[in-house]
Amino acid sequence: MNNRITTLFGIEHPIIQAGMIWNSGWRLASAVSNEGGLGLLGAGSMYPDVLREHIIKCQKATNKPFGVNVPMLYPNIEEIIEIIIKEGVKIVFTSAGNPKTHTARLKEHGITVVHVVSSVKFALKAQDAGVDAVVAEGFEAGGHNGREETTTFTLIPMVKEQLDIPLIAAGGIANGQGMLAAMILGADGVQVGSRFVASEESSAHRAFKKMVVDAKEGDTLLTLKELAPVRMLKNKFFESVMELYTQHPTKEDLIKHLGRARAKRGMFEGDLEEGELEIGQIAGLIHDIKPAAQIVREMLLEFEASKKEVSKL
Repeated sequence: MNNRITTLFGIEHPIIQAGMIWNSGWRLASAVSNEGGLGLLGAGSMYPDVLREHIIKCQKATNKPFGVNVPMLYPNIEEIIEIIIKEGVKIVFTSAGNPKTHTARLKEHGITVVHVVSSVKFALKAQDAGVDAVVAEGFEAGGHNGREETTTFTLIPMVKEQLDIPLIAAGGIANGQGMLAAMILGADGVQVGSRFVASEESSAHRAFKKMVVDAKEGDTLLTLKELAPVRMLKNKFFESVMELYTQHPTKEDLIKHLGRARAKRGMFEGDLEEGELEIGQIAGLIHDIKPAAQIVREMLLEFEASKKEVSKL
């Protein structure tokens, strides 16, 4: 499939694997890239030296394009940007911050820059900042989300109406049917997170992967909006947050209750009771753990089959 996204990244299929914290290491990113999609390393859960190691291993594992997702709210951002430039990464997805901060500098080094947004307003700001494409992420997505609560089906056509640069849809997309729907609404490609959490190559703990597979409709909720809105599976920690809200907590109370490394504890170490288990609403449609390459192939087959079904309408 040739379109603006495949041309921009030099890939075969307009499928981008999201750079999720504690899930998106070199094994997952290289597997997706080797299958013709775009794999992303999740720098948000990596110390600078760890990120460098994953970049080097990914370069050895694939000769195809891959990138790094950089949430700008994390510390060591300057060191991370330096490592990305020094190690020759060609694609960077930024999120959770002002795209003007690093876009020009990255592009000066020949790096393609994409920014993640949750609204038309921020999509236009990203375009004005000079990014090459945007990811418009709907309210359904897992992990840290926008405050607007705009769903993917609403967000994509509204952004498309205003945007000139390529558009990638994210949030609630885990199969070929969702991919086709997003592209019919105006997206040039899709970014997929939750489906790749439940892959063999994901660096998430096996217990977390199994909980994702077992999840049903309504098992996730967006919370902690006063800090950084995050969608997570309901567990003991989640219920403790809900109980805290009944006491009208201050922002400082929420920060204290969240503590440190809560996401690592849940997704990477497998503490299903006290960990923060970030995943999207689409988890209810994920029923198995399989190789990332198989996920990409099945999405493409479903996409083509869905196109034929739509043509009959």
